[in-house]
Amino acid sequence: MAEKPKRPLSAYMLWLNSAREQIKKENPGIKVTEIAKKGGELWRGMKDKSEWEYKAAKMKDEYNKQMQDFERNGGSKDAGTKKKKGAKKVAKKSKKKDSEDEDDESGDESD
Repeated sequence: MAEKPKRPLSAYMLWLNSAREQIKKENPGIKVTEIAKKGGELWRGMKDKSEWEYKAAKMKDEYNKQMQDFERNGGSKDAGTKKKKGAKKVAKKSKKKDSEDEDDESGDESD
């Protein structure tokens, strides 16, 4: 079976991928996390994002076509997902909590 198509990048991520090297040049020695912060600041300050929004919309249309083909050819929407939505981890009880519970159940009340 064919691989499930990957979701398209957002307009911001498309722009950040193209601007990352420039941000590094302007800020030598900048950390990866700082690049993302700086990119966010620059993105919010941009007046005209239409070029990137257009590219993102185009990629999303292509993705939707690929998903339709994928589903038509026997793939399901859930194929390739690592986690199911709504799945919860079962919390472990702490040892301290367990020992307190045992004391309560023993019937020895010291009131």
